[in-house]
Amino acid sequence: MAKTKRSIEERLQEVEDRLEILNLIAAHPPGTDSGASQFAASLWTEDGEFDRGAGLSGHKGKAAMGSGLATPGFREAMRQGIAHFSGLPHIELNGDKATVTSYLQIVTPNPHGEPVEISSHGTSKGFRIHRMTVSRWDLVRTEEGWRIARRRLRLLDTTDEGRALLRELTGASA
Repeated sequence: MAKTKRSIEERLQEVEDRLEILNLIAAHPPGTDSGASQFAASLWTEDGEFDRGAGLSGHKGKAAMGSGLATPGFREAMRQGIAHFSGLPHIELNGDKATVTSYLQIVTPNPHGEPVEISSHGTSKGFRIHRMTVSRWDLVRTEEGWRIARRRLRLLDTTDEGRALLRELTGASA
């Protein structure tokens, strides 16, 4: 199928949209790991939904998105050194909506590891990957810019839930 000719303005708008979306997705880990409740909530629409799948609590509404970072459980995870490490996202643009697919690792310090010294970098007992997940983000353009309307997060483990999200991107069958 032949691509339609787009104006320089349309092409520039797409570039700007992609950069803003990259920054939005990249802001999630620092906002979460710093416990910045207001910042984290600002990334969402008023009625945003975070679906973490069976067995994990989700959140609905912008206010709930930031409040989860203030819970004693999350504060303890921060004290333990939790770090969210995200992979480069794939972005599908469709006008004022976008769908983003990305990986997210939860990394934690390994308190039982053997200390290893690296020249000019100090000594560390290392880190471990606690969890590997897939995220599917549904974004919308608002007057404030791109915001998260819905995020589905699934473990990438021996169940098929995480791979099902990946298949939404690739169109592959199970």
